[in-house]
Amino acid sequence: MSVQATRDAASPRLGRLPLGGTLDGAFLTLLAGAVILWFAPVGMGRYGTYVLSLWLVMSIAVMGLNLTLGYAGLKSLAQAAFMGMGAYLTAILTTKYGVSWYAAFGLSGLLTFAVGIVLGFPALRVKAHYLAFVTLAFSTLVWLILRNEQWLTGGVFGISNINRPDFFGIKLFGALEFHRFVVVVTFILAVALWWLIRSPWGRAFTALRENPIRAASLGIDTRAYTLLAFAIGSAYAGFAGALYAPLVEFIDPSPFSLSQSFFLLLMVVAGGSGYLLGPFVGALLGVVLPEWLRFAGSLYLIIFAAIVMLLLIACPQGVSGLMERAWAKLTGQRGDGR
Repeated sequence: MSVQATRDAASPRLGRLPLGGTLDGAFLTLLAGAVILWFAPVGMGRYGTYVLSLWLVMSIAVMGLNLTLGYAGLKSLAQAAFMGMGAYLTAILTTKYGVSWYAAFGLSGLLTFAVGIVLGFPALRVKAHYLAFVTLAFSTLVWLILRNEQWLTGGVFGISNINRPDFFGIKLFGALEFHRFVVVVTFILAVALWWLIRSPWGRAFTALRENPIRAASLGIDTRAYTLLAFAIGSAYAGFAGALYAPLVEFIDPSPFSLSQSFFLLLMVVAGGSGYLLGPFVGALLGVVLPEWLRFAGSLYLIIFAAIVMLLLIACPQGVSGLMERAWAKLTGQRGDGR
């Protein structure tokens, strides 16, 4: 393998697009996107601002699943369950025990990271596809607990009056103020993932994605790195849940069902599995596109499903893969070829 090919394999997806450029270009893309989103809600109204914030929160959850699937090659069906754990832990700690949101946010990430380790370790000792069955059962178990253990979660009545956090004394109760807070948190988590991908750990994750057998032959502990990717991806879902709870200010079990985990998986595939900016594109398709189709009335779900099906048929590598190939043809550069 040539030096240039090695560099290409170690680079995050969208590495040759103006949307990503080099690794440093990807950072600048994230920064530019954060600046745009900071001012985007001006004049959009409360509901439009809420949709933008929800898109960013879902992007965080999809970021974690993208690391799990796109880099480690693991099919997790529990991302919504991890998100629910983070949301309920944050809601319970902040409403019942007066714990700071920031402490609840950190604890949500730690809890889901630890559960990811415990959940993934026995499954990965057998075969990778067993993780899909384990996470499917785990997702069902978590949903049943959220729905039936009313003494803890409120059951079908959920938890209400979830307060939004302060930021250095600034009240974030308004839609615009909280949206900008979500932008900052999303940017920090995206940069952390960008740093992870460009680190030695990230190169090991990329090696797992490109050729697990060759990675093992080079001395990479594939099982340990795979488990680490799954745990970090689970933690990102916990972080997303910790933001989701104050965003909606009321939670019940319905947003964290198994079907939502499949929907998050769809966002990863549609956006581009293994691409750095794929989660944002996938969450845009999953959150914002249905809102744009509301004009169709009761037919909007049918239209949405048809668009997604055609998209997956036309570009099985997702929108990000299609954009990279189009840019490669336009500039005469070598495409990714996936």
